[in-house]
Amino acid sequence: MLSDYWMKKIKNPTPRDVALASAVLIGLWVFFCLLAIQWIYRTVFSWGAAVLFSLCTAWVAYLAIIYLLRPYIYRKVKLIYKLIDQQKKKNRGQEKAMDLGKDVLAEVERDVGIWIQHQNQELDRLKSWQNYRRRFLGDISHELKTPVFNIQGYLDVLLQGGLEDASINRRYLERAVKNTERLSNIIQDLEAISRMEAGELILEMSDFSIRDLVQEVFEDLEMKASKKNIALRFKRGADYAFRVRADKDNIRQVLVNLVNNSIKYGREGGLTTVAFYDMDSYLLVEVADNGIGIKKKHLPRIFERFFRVDKSRSREQGGTGLGLAIVKHIIEAHGQRITVRSSPGVGTTFGFTLKKAN
Repeated sequence: MLSDYWMKKIKNPTPRDVALASAVLIGLWVFFCLLAIQWIYRTVFSWGAAVLFSLCTAWVAYLAIIYLLRPYIYRKVKLIYKLIDQQKKKNRGQEKAMDLGKDVLAEVERDVGIWIQHQNQELDRLKSWQNYRRRFLGDISHELKTPVFNIQGYLDVLLQGGLEDASINRRYLERAVKNTERLSNIIQDLEAISRMEAGELILEMSDFSIRDLVQEVFEDLEMKASKKNIALRFKRGADYAFRVRADKDNIRQVLVNLVNNSIKYGREGGLTTVAFYDMDSYLLVEVADNGIGIKKKHLPRIFERFFRVDKSRSREQGGTGLGLAIVKHIIEAHGQRITVRSSPGVGTTFGFTLKKAN
């Protein structure tokens, strides 16, 4: 029985193994040729000389085979490695060295398999981006089309005689202005997201009291909340004035978006609460409401641009549909993450972490 080592050598020989085996066969062939010559011509010569000559022949044959085999194999796999090893060469700054003591073809097969796997992953990623791009273009065209058509409609009515009609002229102009503002907000939010995705968001870090900032946001949105009789409160235990290190203006925008959403989709006479949870070096901030909630199937897409659970109702509430996408980018720019949990008819809770001030 052959050992596992020799069985592996026989099944998967390296180029060096092939050269060695070939050289041994050539050496044996020369040795037996010398024996035949001695038997035919009755030539007398030293057995030691025959063995030495055979060994020298085998050694020369081994070197010649290695010399010829190396460029042959290299030429065969060079084009493959130019393709599959391109990124590795960029990282290393040099070509992959060939070791004929290894199973070169097995390495090529493995590298091709890895390359195919990476290509499949890249194709999946590109398909995902293609679907996202198609959906995004459809969403943005729809979002821009609505205010543009509204403005066009109001202006057409005014130009066709409505301008002289005191009962509608001012009202239609105000509606046109409102849609113009909505169009401007969409463009501004798109520009903001583009800058964030391009890495152009510059954070001005400072230490500040997160409770004081939330209180300012409550005061800014108090009138809007009062129209739906929604109370804005801190959750019990949030009295401590935690200090965090972050970009204050951007975190204000995050809080405004989250609290504003809780008011928009909150129930009449409802409640919006903000809570703080100490997590050693970090602070967890949660904004919760007891509004209409979000179905589980919609939660994975809630931070996508222009995604709305109920599009008709969302447009009635105003907004660009970009608020949560901006929130996500701001929090991730701080090196943190934002999460959401929700139940229909119970409410929604958004939570994000911030680094505490030293």
